[in-house]
Amino acid sequence: MFKKLFKFGKKKDDNEEIEKLNETEDTNDAPKEITEEENTNKEQTIETNIQEPITEEYEEQIKESTTFEIEEEIKQDEEDTKSEAEEEPKQDDIEQTELLEELSQEDDKKEIKEEVNSEVKEENNIEETIEEEKVSLFDRLKQGLSKAKQGITDRIDEVLKSYTKVDEELLEELEEILITADVGVNTTMDIIEQLRVKIKQKGITNPMDVRVELKAIVEEILTNDNSKLDVSHSPTIILMVGVNGVGKTTTIGKLANKYKKDGKKVLLAAGDTFRAAAIEQLEVWSSRSNVDIIKHQEGADPGAVIFDAVKAAKARNVDVLICDTAGRLHNKANLMNELGKVFKIVDREFPEAKKEVLLVVDATTGQNAVAQAKTFKEVAQITGIVLTKLDGTAKGGVVIAVKSEVDVPVKLIGVGETVEDLQDFDAKAFSDALFGK
Repeated sequence: MFKKLFKFGKKKDDNEEIEKLNETEDTNDAPKEITEEENTNKEQTIETNIQEPITEEYEEQIKESTTFEIEEEIKQDEEDTKSEAEEEPKQDDIEQTELLEELSQEDDKKEIKEEVNSEVKEENNIEETIEEEKVSLFDRLKQGLSKAKQGITDRIDEVLKSYTKVDEELLEELEEILITADVGVNTTMDIIEQLRVKIKQKGITNPMDVRVELKAIVEEILTNDNSKLDVSHSPTIILMVGVNGVGKTTTIGKLANKYKKDGKKVLLAAGDTFRAAAIEQLEVWSSRSNVDIIKHQEGADPGAVIFDAVKAAKARNVDVLICDTAGRLHNKANLMNELGKVFKIVDREFPEAKKEVLLVVDATTGQNAVAQAKTFKEVAQITGIVLTKLDGTAKGGVVIAVKSEVDVPVKLIGVGETVEDLQDFDAKAFSDALFGK
């Protein structure tokens, strides 16, 4: 390349040309001799003529070429350096990524271990909470039935302690205690008859052993396989019926609160449109429990309210729909017929729902509660009974009377004012709280 630029071969060609000219001159002017001095001058002239164009013509090209090549080499070096610089961080990034992955795997393992440990702790805490809740519920039940215990079992214990043998006179005194405790005449007669048979079969002579048999008979009467209010099926509709003042609306509010805490979607229907402030009272409970409510104006048709509530429950995929109904006086035929219309609407519009009809009765009303249960059963297909205000009466025997004479299971009992005081009825727990374990 440099030979081409500097034209190193041109001088050689020029020298050859000079020789040719010399030969030509020699040929043409043979006799004429050229002196060495002339020859030397010619060569210098030719060389000068040759060197001058080389310097002027190619100097800039040489500079440009040299500069271009230097710039290309610099660029190539920069690119090589840049690529090496890029490759090195990539390698560092790979190593850093691998390190981060290892650390993340270790963190994942730690998190899994922590999750497992927390789950185990939660399970243990849940089991402990369940046990504590069972104890606290029984304590509440025992405390709520303290008046009933004083009116029934404490009096029974006094009678049994005053006797040294088991005879008919003892059985008659027990019969009187049960009747005055609102167990009811028919139910009391049945209990005493069963007790008499047990005494004869087992040959019981100790009066205190009669207490054990009496407790077993009461527990057997109260026991029912369908005694628990089951809302596991979705949707479930609960119709609350009962006369005014028994605690119907309050029971609805407590149930809504309970099922909401259990994670169910609950809807209330204010179907008691006749009683003053019944709608407002249910609105307060819906606000406390943070559940929706379907309502109309006071005095509206209860059937229309239930119809709209059923439509809303379907549209909103509600798990539990709890409907309040007007306080039906059991001796008013037209009001009972109105209740029958509500049931027809539910059967027609909501056939896929599991239906529960709960009759709410006030335990403090005694045998009147039994009369209400019998009358309502004739009009409605009652599936369960809610006994409220058990903590306010010494005549807790009404539980036994309702179950025995109406043949409808007691599903809920109220033993206090708080939400937790509305409990699922358990025959064994009730007997233990009443008679002692």
